[in-house]
This record gives sequence, structure tokens and C-alpha cells, in this order.
Amino acid sequence: MVWLSQAVPSLAQVPPAMSDVSPVVSLPFPGVVHDEAEFRRRTNAHVVKSSPPQLVRVLHVINGEHFSGAERVQDLLAGYLPAWGYDVGFACVKPGRFPAARTFRAAPLYELPMQSRLDFTCGRKLAALVRDEQYSIIHAHTPRSLLVADQAARLAKVPLVYHVHSPAGRDSTRWFRNMANAWLERHAAHRAARLIAVSPSVRRYMIEQGFLASHVICVPNGVPTADVQPRTAAPQTWTLGMSALFRPRKGIEVLLEALKLVRRAGSDVRLRAIGPFENAAYEGEVRALVSRLGIGDAIEWTGFVTDISAELAKVDALVLPSLFGEGLPMVVLEAMAAGLPVIASDVEGVPDAVIDREDGLLVQPGDAASLAAAIEELTSGVLDYASLSRNAQRRHAERFSAEAMARNVAAVYDQVLGR
Repeated sequence: MVWLSQAVPSLAQVPPAMSDVSPVVSLPFPGVVHDEAEFRRRTNAHVVKSSPPQLVRVLHVINGEHFSGAERVQDLLAGYLPAWGYDVGFACVKPGRFPAARTFRAAPLYELPMQSRLDFTCGRKLAALVRDEQYSIIHAHTPRSLLVADQAARLAKVPLVYHVHSPAGRDSTRWFRNMANAWLERHAAHRAARLIAVSPSVRRYMIEQGFLASHVICVPNGVPTADVQPRTAAPQTWTLGMSALFRPRKGIEVLLEALKLVRRAGSDVRLRAIGPFENAAYEGEVRALVSRLGIGDAIEWTGFVTDISAELAKVDALVLPSLFGEGLPMVVLEAMAAGLPVIASDVEGVPDAVIDREDGLLVQPGDAASLAAAIEELTSGVLDYASLSRNAQRRHAERFSAEAMARNVAAVYDQVLGR
């Protein structure tokens, strides 16, 4: 386990070079907590005063602006890695939702906001933190955090591991942002001791970008086992779920068009849209499309949620109509663990998880008619819903457990440290 004493270092413990690095405990109320007594008062937590010396300390560095795939991976790793000898801390270089939304609260979390993509003072602060807190590895999760982590690893003289969650050059519909992210990734990741790719397709992509095959290790994402039974019978009325940080590449417009086609054909299919929008402007565009299509009464918007499992229990199948840029989507794995059939675009790492017509359906990206046909095939009873549900749970258990993910990440750390 990770000991709570690390979660709230007092200001006196922060060296002068780190005076503007904020040690944070994410709590369900505003404010930054710097004091252990205050932490105990607010949470009634028992603070243990020492950390097991046998655990090797690893600092995970991430943007922290959102709480989506990459953030959820590192949150899970923090809880599961101690069983394999590693103790995790967090550093956010663009803090936003992650500090408050993370579920593993015992890990220490530091906020080191970058003022720009080229804020090199942030790397120096991170290096000071690594030296002072005796971290043995820095583990970065995004191109922005990689730039900082690379500098810090060189200054602190510790190895760097880079976790590739999706192709950096295909993360956005904005070509300049894709080009900048890809350049940053190639520039900094070549100095990493190892790269972790979340799927075979991402591993192939990184090798094509010029990285040594021996240095790019595939560790599939994993999620905890859901304490639910497989679905035994198809519902009478269908509710589809889409869970995402809604942005253009996720393709919700395609799903909305497909939903219109399905309902026009006479099927009373509804949509539960789970998650926040990337920004207000894009939300306005999507809601305007809903209005034009006349399907507003068939959609429920949840906004940002932290309990994905509870949301998945309210739907009968998951739809992920992504256009591109998927490494190995966490929500697909969570749906499979919950026994939900998945209808998803056949892009990048998605077919590494979903087997067409065995535990879900794969469709061509950007094709509303194809997606509508798949929805109708599932909801009309042509496919055996109970069989799809059983197969989804079995495939998750065999390939995509959180325990397996943590064990394999720990094996990468072992390689890096020569253990």
C-alpha cells in the first residue's frame, strides 16, 4: 500500500528551490492542504509516519487537465503497483480535473503548472522534487509532460519511462497541434529508457516513428473486474451509452446521425452521453446538431462523472464512434468487464480489444449508415445478446485486467533498473 504520510508534506519539508511547487491532497472541497493536522481534521484519516523502504518510488507525470484515459491508467497503477514493489507519486503540469477526481488518494500529488509548452523552469522544479523525495524513475504519460519529465530525468539522473496512450500525431483534428505533439514526442522520447505502448497498433506506430523495437514494450491497458453478472437477456427498450471526453475525434456527430436513422426506422433507442465536452464552443456545435436532427428528447447528458461503473450499469451497450486516435480505450475495457457489448469504430487499438460479432461489433469510422445498421442488428435480436455479454467479460478477464497491467508495467521498471 501507499502510506498517507507522503500525501501531505508540510511546507517546511519543501526545499527552497521547490517553494512554488504545490503539494496537494485532492479532496472533495476547494483549497490546497499543506498541513498534516489539517488533513487529519478534514478527513479523519490516520496518517502513517513512515514508508516501507522496500518499495521503489516512481513519479508519474501527467497534464492533469482532464480525467480521461491516460489519467485513469496512472490512477489505477498507483493502487496496484505496490503489490509489485513500486510506490507511486503524481505530478501534474497542467492541473485541472485529475487532482480532485482521482480515486487513489493516498499517493502524494504535486502541482507544477507549466506557463507554456516550453517552460523549462518546470523541469528544474520537477528534478528538485525527484531528488528530494528520492524517486528512482520518472514515468511520463503525455507529450507535454514528457518534455518536462525528460529534462527532469536528465537533471536528477534517473531513468525515464514514457507511456504512449495514443498516436501523438493523430490526437486532434488540428494539424498544427498534431505536428507539434509528434515533434515533441520524437524529440524527448528517444532518451527514454523504455516506451510503454498500450496496444500492438500503438507499438507499431512508435516503431514506424523510428524508435527501437526492443525499447517499445506493449502493455495493454487494464481495468478492475466488475462485480456484476453477464447480461442474460436483451432489454425490451434499449439505451445506448457513449462515454468520452467529447471532442471532434470521438465522432459523436456520427452517432447522432445514426441515432436519427435508427429512430426514423421505428426503433425506440435512446442515448446516454456520459462525460464532459472538451470546451464550450464544441458543446454548442454538438447541441445545435441535436436540435437540427430533432432527437433531443432521446438523449440524456450526464456531464463529467467519476463513477463510470455506475453509469455503465444504466445502459445496455456501449458505442464508441471514434474517427481516429484510439490507443486502447479504457471505457471499452470497462464496458467489457461489465458485460456490455461494444459497437465501435475499427480504428487503431479498438480491434485489439473488440472481436467483431464475438463480443461486439466493429464498423467503419465516419459512416453513420454503417453504425445505424450495427445498432439495428444488435437491438433487433439478430445477435445473441447474452453470448456477447459473456464473451466480453471473459475476454476482459483473460487479457485486460488491472492486475495484469500493473504486473507488466512493474516488469518494465524491473528492466530499467536491472532488477
